[in-house]
Amino acid sequence: AKMTIETSRNFQSGSVVVLIARSLQGLEATKQEILKNNSELRVFIKAMDLTKPVAEDLKEFYDETIDFDLFFMIHNVGTLGDVGKWSKDINDYDELQNYFSTNVFGPIIVNNFFLKLAKPSAQKFVVNITSKAAIAPFKSFAFYCPGKAAREMFFRVLAEESNDVLVLNYSPGPVDTEMTVDAQKNAVATETSKMFREARETGTILTTEQTTKRFLEVIAKGNYQSGDHVDFYDDI
Repeated sequence: AKMTIETSRNFQSGSVVVLIARSLQGLEATKQEILKNNSELRVFIKAMDLTKPVAEDLKEFYDETIDFDLFFMIHNVGTLGDVGKWSKDINDYDELQNYFSTNVFGPIIVNNFFLKLAKPSAQKFVVNITSKAAIAPFKSFAFYCPGKAAREMFFRVLAEESNDVLVLNYSPGPVDTEMTVDAQKNAVATETSKMFREARETGTILTTEQTTKRFLEVIAKGNYQSGDHVDFYDDI
């Protein structure tokens, strides 16, 4: 939400912002914050379960977005999965299916639905919020690492195939969120739990404000190729 709010400050008057998430209450709060900062925007919200999004649930946005010259999508949906299990102990098919549906299949379907709305001349910019876990293994992250890796690779393939779509895989670094609190408290691997605990104790864990500011700097500089993985700490 913080990234969307801060990014929307830079949108031109009359721009349309579409917010999709599970919590209607959270969507309403984000909408009001966006309008408080930029009252000239039009903000539409849709509460839906992203585990299995379908085109019919998204069609209401069609008329609002079809004629715009710039499509800018941020895919920030993400869950950690059960960090209390070693990889060798994962054996529940439904649990795996639900995880990948939310974190991989859902973003793909939503992304492609909105891309198809864009007129051929429109600029298309897609941001996938990824993680270092997409390119490096972490103990206790047997759900999170494969999910992030699969999702990032989809967007890298999209960039490779589509000259008319600019893709950025942005890795926000270790951020002080409920997700990292979960990892710290519940990770079966003590070194993973320790990593986040020490980051909090030493003040090296990032705030949402810090990583959002860096995200906007990366976009402004544009010093990356479509499909690249850019980390908060990368010198670009």
